[in-house]
Order: sequence, then structure tokens, then C-alpha cells
Amino acid sequence: MKLTFCWAAKIVTGSCYYIETWTKKFLIDCGMFQWPKEVMRLNYEPFLFDPKEINFILLTHGHIDHCGLIPKLYKQGFTGKIYTTAATLDICDIILEDSATIQERNIEEENKRRKQNHLPPRFPMYTVDDAKACMKLFQAIKYKETIKLTDTIEAKFQDAGHILWSASIELFVTEWDKKTKLVFSGDIGQRDTPIVQDPTLIADADYLFMESTYGDRKHEDTAGKKELLIKYVDETFKKWGKVLIPSFSVERTQELLYFFNIIIKEWNFPAEKIFLDSPLSIKATEVFKKHTEVFDEEALHKYPNAFDFEQLECTQTVEDSIKLNTYNNPCIIIAGNGMCTAGRITHHLLHGLLNKNNTVLFVGYQADGTLGRHILEWEKKVWMMGETVTVNAEIAKINGFSGHADSEQLLRRAKGFTKAPRKTFIIHGEWNAQMTLKWKLEEIGFTCDIPSLRDNVEL
Repeated sequence: MKLTFCWAAKIVTGSCYYIETWTKKFLIDCGMFQWPKEVMRLNYEPFLFDPKEINFILLTHGHIDHCGLIPKLYKQGFTGKIYTTAATLDICDIILEDSATIQERNIEEENKRRKQNHLPPRFPMYTVDDAKACMKLFQAIKYKETIKLTDTIEAKFQDAGHILWSASIELFVTEWDKKTKLVFSGDIGQRDTPIVQDPTLIADADYLFMESTYGDRKHEDTAGKKELLIKYVDETFKKWGKVLIPSFSVERTQELLYFFNIIIKEWNFPAEKIFLDSPLSIKATEVFKKHTEVFDEEALHKYPNAFDFEQLECTQTVEDSIKLNTYNNPCIIIAGNGMCTAGRITHHLLHGLLNKNNTVLFVGYQADGTLGRHILEWEKKVWMMGETVTVNAEIAKINGFSGHADSEQLLRRAKGFTKAPRKTFIIHGEWNAQMTLKWKLEEIGFTCDIPSLRDNVEL
């Protein structure tokens, strides 16, 4: 069989791997490039395969960098099944429509400018109708259930512990009466993360495709993230400021709400308002409420109804969001998107960065070139929304909220193999992270390769 690294090679975005056997052609994920801008342009390039020839997709989870180009694939002729977990199906239903809505809105604004300059109009990669229509191709499957895709191809989804119902995929392909096992890690979560269960260890593979987002660092503050959350909020409230939290809508937001609920109940936390200012996050939280069947024991029994508490106020409308900029009491505003490249958080930053009493608290990965990375690196002036903004607010980060395993946890997962795979391909990471993980894996006997975009290998 032949595998092509379409995307997410030497980069943390756009997961997509194209596999060709004698009789079938299929994908592991079909994600969108998110950032920086020169990388995002790749979303508009032709696929490295004919969408009409793809027989099926195995989807690891519902983050946009893993599923965001499925409607484009559908629009260009893909009609096969998309196999994924039940909650991933529900998450894709909301985030793909949200992605299409953003594209349509952005194109509409751009075409107004193009019309004034006598330029031809542009069109979105896909529309809301495309996003809705492709959902009919999704088919939900369970963890640990072996699904027979063809006479020679089987797959099993295991819990990756990254977000609700995220998966690592064990893929079994038989050629010349010989069965070969490929393992795609997906995004691997941390152990002891609230709500979701710990990642399932996989013991063997002929070929391993391993994510490396944090392959070069350790999450130092994992154990004390509640204490750090209290510290930053308490310090800001004493200054009568606002805590602005850019947050990813799926998983990170729900984990924050979970912790705030616990803190309010058990730590005598100030009873100030917590605004969830993201329609997508609000919808995603409803998906979490629906799929409690995979919650861990603590979330299921000790803290039920974790996403419902008196201090929480959800702001659905644009008008309600705008009112927060003139809200004069201390508060917490959780808004999307997580890297500050768009969404309601940008408006709150525009109004809040100048105020030295405010705190911008990062709880997730900030890709190189994003506004979030510029702010996090303590740049005193940033360019956003057409103007230069001075950064006077306190800037803080809690690494322990990451949904990705760190270098030690990735190494622990590798040590769970009874013997080293024939080859391990290090994917979904920036160069330093990949090189560090490669070195650590080779120290324990693994043979590793770091593929580039569009590389292909015979397995």
C-alpha cells in the first residue's frame, strides 16, 4: 500500500493522510489549515487526489484541523462513508456549519471591496448547504469495535483522551495474505484530564503515525492549574479588571467551565460573572451534556451538571457581546477563537488590551504567526483589526490546560508498545518538537522519520 502525507507534516494543522491499497483509496482525517496566512492558502489548492475516487474517511475527532475540509471534499464529488464516534459526529454537525458561515460572511465582505475595484467575485470553499449535506455521510461507531470496511481492511477506534470521543485508529490491511497494522495516534490527550477518560495505550503496530505537538516540552503546571486559575482571577479582580480568556470551543471551554464550577463550590471563589461569549462554544457544551456516557468517574458522579451554575451567563447575540465591552464590574470572559485570529475575542482584546487592570489568560496552544502568539510573546504593540493596539494588560498562560500530551506522556505511550514498530512517522508538530521527540524515541529503540508535506511512502 502507499501512503501520502497530504497535510500535518512538519506543521500543527491540516491533518490528512491518503492511503491507496490494491482496491481502495481512503483518508485518515481531512482537516483544514488554520494558521499562519501563507499556510491557510493551502486550503484553496486542489486535493492531492480525486475526491470522487475516495471510498471512505476514518475521522479521529471533531477539531477543525482534522475535519474542516470534509465539506469541500463532498462538494467536489466525495460520496463515501465517514466513520467516526458518536460525539464527533454531533460536534462536526455544528463546527462545519460554523466554518461555512464564517467563510460566506468573509467572502461577502471581500466581494464588496472587489466590486468597488472592478474585480471578479470570489467564492467560499464550501457553503452552509455543503456543510449540512455532507453530514448524511457520517456513520457513528463505538470504541473498541472492529469495523470491517472491506474484505481486506478493518479498523478499530480507541480512546485518545484528547477531547470528548476523540480516537486513535488501529488500521489492519491485508495484502498478499499478510496483515499489516497501522496506528494513527490522532491528537493524544493528557492523563488525569477532567471530564474525558485517559488515553488507551496501544501495544503494537507495524507502522506508527504519532503526533508531536508538545514533543519538546513538559506541561510544568498541570497539577496546579486550579490554583493558577484562582491566582490570576483573584489578582485581576482585586484591580477591578476583567480576565479575557481566548478558548477553543470544543473541550478547552468545557474544561474551564468544569474547573470554575468546582472552584466556586469548594474554594470560596468570588461570585462574579463568567460570560461564555461564543455561540459555537455554547452549542459544543450542549454536545458534552448529551454524551456523558464517556465522562470519567469524577465528572460523572462527583460533579454532575458541571456546566450549569449561577455565575455563568451565555451571550448568544452580537448585541450582548458588544455590551460586555462596557461592563464595569470585574468578570471573566471566555470567547473564541483560541488563537485570537478571529471571533469575538478579538473585539474584547481591542477594547481590553490597553487597560493595565485586565489580564489576558491563555489556556491553549498559540501557533506561530497568530495574534495570540504575538501577545503571548509580550509584544508591546500588536496589529489587529486594522489598527495598532498597545498591550498594557497583564499576560499570563497556564500550560496545564493543554489537550495534548507533553513529551513525557508521548514517550510513556511509546514505551507501552511491546516492541518498537517497524517505523514511526512523527507528524502534527513544529520542527523543534518533532526533532526532540525523534531523538527521545530513537533512544528507546524506535526507527523514526519526519515526513514533509506531499511526501509518500510504500508500506
